[in-house]
Amino acid sequence: MTETYEKIEDIEIRLLLEALHHRYHYDFRNYAMSSIRRRLRQAREQLGFATISAMQERVLHDPDMLPRMLRYLTVQVSEMFRDPSYFRAIREKVVPHLRTYPSLKIWIAGCSTGEELYSFVILFREEGLEERTLFYATDINPEALAQAEAGVYELDRLRLFTENHQQAGGKTSLSDYYQSGYNRCVFDKSLRRNVVFSDHSLVTDQVFGEMQYVSCRNVMIYFDRDFQDRAVSLFRDALPRNGFLGLGSKETLRFSRHEDAFQDFVREEKIYRRTGA
Repeated sequence: MTETYEKIEDIEIRLLLEALHHRYHYDFRNYAMSSIRRRLRQAREQLGFATISAMQERVLHDPDMLPRMLRYLTVQVSEMFRDPSYFRAIREKVVPHLRTYPSLKIWIAGCSTGEELYSFVILFREEGLEERTLFYATDINPEALAQAEAGVYELDRLRLFTENHQQAGGKTSLSDYYQSGYNRCVFDKSLRRNVVFSDHSLVTDQVFGEMQYVSCRNVMIYFDRDFQDRAVSLFRDALPRNGFLGLGSKETLRFSRHEDAFQDFVREEKIYRRTGA
């Protein structure tokens, strides 16, 4: 009986994902099924639907339901200077190369609620590169983008953010960049003066410019192989020769169709460099 239910549920899930794609042009069809199934079960329970089919009917006929669905289908888990050794490697090994460019474009793909974006901006300010840099922060979730642009976070997260910043080789105090009150902290609007926030899907959209560094961490782990290859092809096309790509700790270019377009730069931190291939 359980096996029959799970088969029916998988059919419902596939129909819901098709509906989202055709109605709203959000394509989750090739995301990892185990992850999608877990998130949709959570959505069904918390939103009070008896079945996923009932949830599909609602989302098709009520556009206001879409943002609520996206909260479950897009993972918004991040922190400032997450994996501090990654940012230390950028500071110590990548920045010396970036200093040779008169202007820079940095793409934070899948920026979520903005923590990684602000980490990059602060690092570049500390290294004297902010003024010559344009940062692109993209995500498919409009609510996440709005929060990223607001730069408001829970105050109790600041201790971890501060520790990460110090371990990443921070040259200033993180408190220089925000004001706090009412259990919230607001990051200074000057950090956003060179930032472009934009809705962009790695699954359906195209490259929108040449970048010197692309950071896309902990996004592709939710894609199947075809979507991963498509995302890597975008990064390949966005990066000139010797441009840099940073991935998450559990992500890799091994077995990608586009693996030959990159070489390891800081292997242990999953930082790659674009080759001429």
